Amino acid sequence: MGFIRHSVRVVLWTELLSGMALTFRTMFKPRFTINYPYEKGPLSPRFRGEHALRRYPNGEERCIACKLCEAICPAQAITIEAEPREDGSRRTTRYDIDNNKCIYCGFCEEACPVDAIVEGPNFEYSAETREELMYDKEKLLANGERWETQLADRLAADAPYR
Repeated sequence: MGFIRHSVRVVLWTELLSGMALTFRTMFKPRFTINYPYEKGPLSPRFRGEHALRRYPNGEERCIACKLCEAICPAQAITIEAEPREDGSRRTTRYDIDNNKCIYCGFCEEACPVDAIVEGPNFEYSAETREELMYDKEKLLANGERWETQLADRLAADAPYR
């Protein structure tokens, strides 16, 4: 009986016709895909991408050199050097992140009391050499200035859960 049923399907092309019917049914429905390089999908507020250092609205950098991010980093990818300023506060003179070591766990962001170090929305970065993945303070501050509005929105959306 199975042989006859199989022979009838082969002769009448029922598999082919059912496949073509499925194709025509879905051809005119809206698409679920996006045109990736030109359209970006939504990112979670908790997405952890490229690192950035933020500034206060008056332009002063947020980092107070407490070194909590350096202490909590499980990969020991963060290096901070600080010195006191004239007004008695401490600020960083050196803030380096080795992204070759970084495991993007987000502990540095959670440990920071002033939201100075954050992991930004950029996931499309690459490098040809290992030295390009060594981020210094200037590069981190430039990232923060570039994404400040997105970072502030993300931190505000995630604030009830922190």
